[in-house]
Amino acid sequence: MSKYDLASADPATRTLDSVSGISKKGLESGTVGVVGALVIGLSVCAPAYTLTSAVGPAASEVGFQTPAIFLVGFIPMLLVAIGYRALNSAMPDSGTSFTWASRAFGPWIGWMAGWGLIAATVLVLSNLAGIAVEFLFQSIAIMADNPAIADIADNRYINILVCLCFMAIATFISYRGMTSTKIFQYITVIFQVGVLFWFIVAMFIGAADPANTEGSMPELSWFNPLEVSSFSAFAAGIAVSIFVYWGWDTVLTMGEETKKSKGRMSTESKAAMILVVILLVMYVGTAAATVAYAGIGHGPTGLGNSDIAENVFAALAHPVMGPAAILLSLAILVSAMASINSTAISPARTLLAMSHYGALPKSIKKIHPKHKSPYVALLWSSVVASVFYAIMRFISEDVLWDTITALGMMVCFYYGITALASTWYFRKIGLKEGAGSLISKVVLPGIGGVLLLVVFVQTTYDSMDPAFGSGSSIAGLGLVGVIGVVVLGIGVLLMFIQSRFSPDFFKGKILGKADATNDTQVLEVFDDGLEG
Repeated sequence: MSKYDLASADPATRTLDSVSGISKKGLESGTVGVVGALVIGLSVCAPAYTLTSAVGPAASEVGFQTPAIFLVGFIPMLLVAIGYRALNSAMPDSGTSFTWASRAFGPWIGWMAGWGLIAATVLVLSNLAGIAVEFLFQSIAIMADNPAIADIADNRYINILVCLCFMAIATFISYRGMTSTKIFQYITVIFQVGVLFWFIVAMFIGAADPANTEGSMPELSWFNPLEVSSFSAFAAGIAVSIFVYWGWDTVLTMGEETKKSKGRMSTESKAAMILVVILLVMYVGTAAATVAYAGIGHGPTGLGNSDIAENVFAALAHPVMGPAAILLSLAILVSAMASINSTAISPARTLLAMSHYGALPKSIKKIHPKHKSPYVALLWSSVVASVFYAIMRFISEDVLWDTITALGMMVCFYYGITALASTWYFRKIGLKEGAGSLISKVVLPGIGGVLLLVVFVQTTYDSMDPAFGSGSSIAGLGLVGVIGVVVLGIGVLLMFIQSRFSPDFFKGKILGKADATNDTQVLEVFDDGLEG
């Protein structure tokens, strides 16, 4: 098909020649505005859940510099976000990392970028469900005034069964389409952010209380990353801090479903940039408040206590908020439940795009005729995440801690590739458009991409030590490192298998390699064809 024959093409199968290949996938357009996208983004990032899971592992690596590591972790995220914004403006597509890396570097690297996103999301979905299970029983224990009920979550079989129920509920909500998802997120985000703000203020007040012997007021050194003891500790801390910011890019996967923007920046790009700033303020502030209140000692609420590392707020809720601790417990519960629902948006749309372009079996790309959701992709995401969580419950001593660390590695991997895709895709046009374009589209994303890939390599190497993470190991190797290598290895294997069934994609005939200089006119023709 010629690239100039688009207007007469079947809307469901419109494609370009090997110069491009981006096409619509049947998702319902115009259903999400800036506020709606922002709310869904906040729900994916799930501040209440994220912080209770991440503060402990981060503090175990860098101690009092936990606020600094959250601050530094924002820098590569910001640089990557700038690259994401440029790529999304040029090539809005639900496949995001997969599509953009395929266009910049070719189908093989693009496939692995998509796999990295899917793997990261499967890891976090399993973690979210685990947190939801723990806080469900803790909330019941508080309401029933019976602490023993909270221990039910330690029963592996009950834990896994309840986890599967949470996954099923969240999948059903996502299955009913973006409108149902958006309404559900508004309610849960407002509640969790409000309670979390109360908790932060209460921790700062408690830190100044003379009766709190572990408490201390924040010092400037806490925000200085140069105070971190070693590069390995710094890299491990960055991997965890990147986990807390991870998820904002889900907003960009909705590019085909958001309302059209009247300004130069698209609706989803506006929401993404606002979101990363909100997260910076919230996360650094919470990290400082938690370290100030709890300290880094090994007491019952100290951040150096490995027994509470994977779920810090569970230990701090009652000491900080007293009778109102039930609100924090419920906030984290709904945070995790809502995030399971909204997080499923990203892998489902990446799977949809990969299937649409022939990088995965065609059966995955089915769109529900009524709800306009990629229901087959949603189901696969949910099933794989559930199976992974069940397996991890039997082989990991602290499944939540280990999955978070492995998640951070996967995020560094695919974010790094995506950021470098911006650098490579815009490398020629950036020089022509001037210094501003060169810096925002080429230089800054390139720096962010290199930083993240360095952290990925360093953390992968360090995580092979059995003492890394929770201390779980397989055959003398650290479980976190094994998870990372095995997950990527599975991706490579599946990629080679799929290349035998879909050679056209891997030869670049469906989603071709290009750069911004030879792509601009083609995309304009494609847009005109769709509107026609």
